[in-house]
Amino acid sequence: MTSHTFHTDERRWQAVLERDAGADGQFVFAVRTTGIFCRPSCKARHALRQNVQFYPDADAALQAGFRPCKRCQPDTLDPQLQKVNKVAIACRMLEQDAPVTLDALAEAVAVSPYHFHRLFKSVTGVTPKAWQQAWRARRLRDALAEGEAVTHAVLNAGFPDSSSYYRHADRLLGMTAKQYRRGGEEAVIQYALEDCRFGRCLVALSTRGICAVLLGDSDAQLTTELQQLFPSAQSQQGSPAFHQQIHEVVRRLDDQQLPLNLPLDIRGTAFQQQVWQALCAIPLGETRSYQQIATAIGNPKAVRAVAGACAANKLAIVIPCHRVVREDGSLSGYRWGVGRKAALLADEKNAGGK
Repeated sequence: MTSHTFHTDERRWQAVLERDAGADGQFVFAVRTTGIFCRPSCKARHALRQNVQFYPDADAALQAGFRPCKRCQPDTLDPQLQKVNKVAIACRMLEQDAPVTLDALAEAVAVSPYHFHRLFKSVTGVTPKAWQQAWRARRLRDALAEGEAVTHAVLNAGFPDSSSYYRHADRLLGMTAKQYRRGGEEAVIQYALEDCRFGRCLVALSTRGICAVLLGDSDAQLTTELQQLFPSAQSQQGSPAFHQQIHEVVRRLDDQQLPLNLPLDIRGTAFQQQVWQALCAIPLGETRSYQQIATAIGNPKAVRAVAGACAANKLAIVIPCHRVVREDGSLSGYRWGVGRKAALLADEKNAGGK
């Protein structure tokens, strides 16, 4: 419903019966027998129609002598904005060195821990713990990039001690803190170039697993892209034995029903990794829209951020960002070319129907 829909009391009453959140802010309704006024979406039990009257806003209802409902708080901010404000308060609490418990966060915004956890994830897309870890990682990256000593940077980023940081070092930075501070200069990445069904491909491995799968038309293009992705790492072509290992990955690109036995070195923010997990859950032969992915991770308004996470994917086909399409089903952009995306989807649709 839009605002002009509520020009009659009949329409307003229907919105109240449906608890239509879209009507919030358009009017309030008051109950003469209780002396209380509410939002249209209020969850309280409905009053009899003959006891209800409507007002354009909370001020008009207050002037008529009615009290605001304590449940839906019609004299305060919009419910969605209230949720965002509660999460903003929690985020400020999480931006500190000392760990903050879920109970403390929930108490600060006056909701139960269970409901706060759900609220925080619905607004941010991640849990409070993951949000604080991502904030610490960002603060650590900034400090190391400015040349701060590793120990000082770790402690100043909010880790209680060095050992607690090193337990998460690979996931946070993709390399050790010392390597990151020096621009990743000691990180060694081996790669191999081969033909696959979609042109030339480059597969790169770090010490932790596959860190890049790139598609292109020429070896020069692919090695340039690898250098741009890991500008300070030592990139080198692998040995013949390494090429044999990579051949398994290329076979997997050509036939996604084959298992991939090598570990993945997935580097990204907490939000990006959440999106990539959702992409991997899309069955072979199917697609999802950016909106569907955003909804699946509990953050339906993060459509643009989901598109950004897809564009940041470094593992072509392995993390199937090509399975995400526009709302109308048409193909959107693809890091390695829309033509490849169309071919991939066509092949997968045929394979999924077998």
